[in-house]
Amino acid sequence: MTAATPLRLACLDADAPPLFSLWSAENGRTGFEPAVADLLGTELGRPVEWVRVPWAEMIPTVQAHGADAVLCGQGITSTRQAQVDFTRPYAIFHESVLVRRGACVTSAAHLVGRRVAAIDGSTNMALAQTFEGALLVPFGNDGSDDVYGDMLAALEAGAVDAVVDDDVVFVPLGENDPRFEVAFTVETGNRWGIGVAKDRPDLLAELDRALAGVVADGRHRTAWDTWLPTLDYPFAEA
Repeated sequence: MTAATPLRLACLDADAPPLFSLWSAENGRTGFEPAVADLLGTELGRPVEWVRVPWAEMIPTVQAHGADAVLCGQGITSTRQAQVDFTRPYAIFHESVLVRRGACVTSAAHLVGRRVAAIDGSTNMALAQTFEGALLVPFGNDGSDDVYGDMLAALEAGAVDAVVDDDVVFVPLGENDPRFEVAFTVETGNRWGIGVAKDRPDLLAELDRALAGVVADGRHRTAWDTWLPTLDYPFAEA
């Protein structure tokens, strides 16, 4: 493998700031995750190449070596660990519940009998499953390129009553969005990692060392503070 070999990273092609933007030929992708990817590419001396696939196809694409790794909202769960191996976390987020403004929801108890959307198989769905009496509505199994957008559209249209996702994805909505409001946040401390096929341990070690390096020298924190200034940096020294 030469230094010029691209680092191929799988992610869905969607507009989900501040995490990532839609890909364009002129600007590529921007956001926190692309910034982390660029840091890793620089550390490894490899250009980053995005392999854009639907959410449900990201891990299978990596398993089939259609991409080197997944760097796209992957909470480190036991289910995913059975499919791929993960680097150390590059982010730690909590989870929030979004509702239509004025819905008078402030706790899980208010979700009894209400339709709650989350990405199927995600840490968000695992949290939703703890909401006793909620009617769960899974998203992401239809091959959509914009699962997050689909859930917001369903919430706005009244097809669902709440959406569970990581707190970071609701940041752009702010506190004054006329359509939605964050009902409550659960401090789950979900660790997000870069997923690599189990038969590529050398690549996993290479990415993990690169990530450790950019965290240690402060470049990772600079990216965090640039894109996620309202969220506490989770890797600060004690």
